[in-house]
Amino acid sequence: MNASAGAYAELQARLKVTPATWLITGVAGFIGSNLLETLLKLDQKVVGLDNFSTGFQHNLDEVQSLVTPDQWGNFTFIQGDIRHPEDCAKACSGVDYVLHEAALGSVPRSVEDPALTNENNITGFLNMLIAARDAGVKRFVYAASSSTYGDHPGLPKVEDRIGNPLSPYAVTKLVNELYAQVFARTYEFKTIGLRYFNIFGRRQDPDGAYAAVIPKWFAALIKGETLYINGDGSTSRDFCYIDNCVQANLLAATTDDEAALDQVYNVAYGERTSLNELFGLIRDRVSPAYPAAAEVEPVYRDFRVGDVLHSLADIGKARELLGYAPGYSITRGLDEAAGWYLEHLAG
Repeated sequence: MNASAGAYAELQARLKVTPATWLITGVAGFIGSNLLETLLKLDQKVVGLDNFSTGFQHNLDEVQSLVTPDQWGNFTFIQGDIRHPEDCAKACSGVDYVLHEAALGSVPRSVEDPALTNENNITGFLNMLIAARDAGVKRFVYAASSSTYGDHPGLPKVEDRIGNPLSPYAVTKLVNELYAQVFARTYEFKTIGLRYFNIFGRRQDPDGAYAAVIPKWFAALIKGETLYINGDGSTSRDFCYIDNCVQANLLAATTDDEAALDQVYNVAYGERTSLNELFGLIRDRVSPAYPAAAEVEPVYRDFRVGDVLHSLADIGKARELLGYAPGYSITRGLDEAAGWYLEHLAG
């Protein structure tokens, strides 16, 4: 085990001995529910906030089935909305660490309804910053986005070199980072932003107009539906398994390194996979259980407005300052994700 990999193992052991109280916004969502599962298994106290606009009760029910009754007893759920300052204040009361995941994701959704995206991702974010500052929380970690790199052509993406935003969603995520910087300077309230690169894994919703590509393709192959690729399939992404993302959040929340605060970090694996390659990897994992999938070929269609062509992260900064050591490659992550989708989407 290298030194970085050891940092996360040491943190987990330490948390077991000295539990804290955590707030997860968007707790019923894909990333939020995975953070909840990990923290409860580490015997932490967790407050969760969600309005179920994109999260689901069945995600919380699944987490409950995976932890002990005592661990589930450490969870307090608040049905509320980050657009309401009073809900944010209630959720932050008595909390050590905030993991702010609540947002309206999806570039296409933001293109269709920029006002709603702004309301959730900027107004809601500011409400949470104020509530966390006023409650005196130790650390505020928030979900930033690789969309912030916009039209900057350089690869791999390095945190201090960004371009112009290509969508309303990207604008909101850039504004989050600007607000975080201002709160550090004006109120000495230090935060950490995590620029997520294409997070995937168990409990990621395959349904709906704004579903991400990996769950969508698992569902299409399992159910025998048409599978679409936007563009010619050469578009590439740095796909990052959910357990890598959880690790980054916990390390960011608990770091004692002053130099690590008031920063943003890439959260990715650091490898690029084209959509054509991804299709082959998913088909290979579905076809043993669903032989008809082996014959499926994708249908190619136009690129989506606001999408970037290529994405690849430099994760050196997170390795150095946070001790981040992603253990799940795209193939290892897909192995685990396939088991979940084959079980949950059967029939």
